[in-house]
Amino acid sequence: MSIELKTTSIDPVRKTFDHIAEKIGPDKAATRYQEAIWGLQPIVNQHYRPTWQPEKQLYDASRTQILMADFDDLIDPRQYYYGTWTIQRGKQQDSQEKNFSFVESRGLLEQLDGRWTEKIHQLIIPMRHVAWGANTNNSYIAAYGFGAPITSAAAMHMMDHLGIAQYITRTGLILGNNSVHVLDDAKALWMDDPVWQPMRELVETAMVTKDWFELFVLQNLLIDGTLHPLMFEKFDVLVSQNGGAAFSMMNEFAIEWFTESSRWVDAVIKIAIEESEPNREHFNQWAAQWLPRVRSAIVPLSGLAFDDQGDRVLNEVFDGMNARLSKLGITG
Repeated sequence: MSIELKTTSIDPVRKTFDHIAEKIGPDKAATRYQEAIWGLQPIVNQHYRPTWQPEKQLYDASRTQILMADFDDLIDPRQYYYGTWTIQRGKQQDSQEKNFSFVESRGLLEQLDGRWTEKIHQLIIPMRHVAWGANTNNSYIAAYGFGAPITSAAAMHMMDHLGIAQYITRTGLILGNNSVHVLDDAKALWMDDPVWQPMRELVETAMVTKDWFELFVLQNLLIDGTLHPLMFEKFDVLVSQNGGAAFSMMNEFAIEWFTESSRWVDAVIKIAIEESEPNREHFNQWAAQWLPRVRSAIVPLSGLAFDDQGDRVLNEVFDGMNARLSKLGITG
């Protein structure tokens, strides 16, 4: 008696959900990212209007001046949904924890000259409040934005900023031998020091910006796009050159995160700009309105960080921002 084994392949009746097939075609297999974020935005069956804003729907595309034929087009080039994002951040968390443990267990920051320790206290530790402001602003974008690709990515961006705030807090505690007075001093600088008041005013103004896409540009492109290169690139390099290589180890996540998240920010803005000429005009107006205020807020920080080289470094940072805006098609 012989047994003959055969295999049969069964093709699925359809490759993806109908609403996904409408965007990519019925014969293409969808990615997990596409299935995770497309078509999730409630549009039709909205049960009530918000009591605090009765002229709007609960989810309303008119909360921004930017018009899109389909807000699902604002996709993330990183293709982050909850699963892929948590996997990536988990790996980075493990790496960052090892860095903190290495620096702390060997007392590496204790070898840093007192002048540079003081500058870190004055410039980096108060940044935890800037990161918290960015967390709040991206929470607003996630709450009032339209389309799951932008709101889900903003929610993850929100938590990334919270993580950065926690890492900065950890840096302060290591510098201060785990004394909470370091954090109290940083808050006092944020609340009262003249160097920080322009930035504090800008962050608080951002918190009451109603157009969520304008806030996206202000916070995620202009503020982060200038402050992070100043603090976590150029100042980081300066401290490293003066015996603070261990300081760079504690900034690893913030440095990697900025490069990665900038891809998302630029991609979203570029898609919106290419949608229509009126959209481009709105972005030009927002850049022209906010970029001078961002620069004014950063001027005192650059001066404190780089002394007589502050103007030169500031110009380098804003030259980079202007080049980034030009690449996006924003003239300001």
